[in-house]
Amino acid sequence: MQKVLEVENLTFGYTKEQSLFENFSLSLAKGEIKAIVGESGAGKSTLFELILGNLKPSSGTLKSARISEVFQDPYSSFHPSYSLINQIKDVASLNGMENYLENLNLEYKQLLKLPHELSGGQLQRASILRAMLMKPELLLLDEPTSALDNVIQLEVMRMLLSKLDGMGMLLITHDMDLAKWCADEVILL
Repeated sequence: MQKVLEVENLTFGYTKEQSLFENFSLSLAKGEIKAIVGESGAGKSTLFELILGNLKPSSGTLKSARISEVFQDPYSSFHPSYSLINQIKDVASLNGMENYLENLNLEYKQLLKLPHELSGGQLQRASILRAMLMKPELLLLDEPTSALDNVIQLEVMRMLLSKLDGMGMLLITHDMDLAKWCADEVILL
């Protein structure tokens, strides 16, 4: 299987006295989903920042394929005065969008709006749409369905899982039931 993420012997801490990660290793291949579960402050989001290259490890190596991310807070991932469709067009092709709109229970006219004109759940689904249209090989999901009701959450997760043949997914969640349901491996931090 083609690896889309390889983390080897990663060490990182915000201070020299306290490491969040010490010799942490993880690999992910296309077709796999792994869930990272842990309490607040355990380092889940920090791990994503390291994978994205926004933070530098003290030691170890990180190699990843083309990445797209869905952030936990959709309001912080969109510019407030720029329509959603234009923000999506800035980073992705709209090819295949109709299929995703149906799967995400979104309408095209909603994408013509500004972020504050949508509910948190609608905006989170628009964030997932943008991430999928970027055609990633590695999809980082930080609590991607926490703003959604249970029925929509299930539909969105089923849609994401149906796309696993072309990518690997790394999921941060506090929901152990969700992690056990969808992940090939659950990693506790």
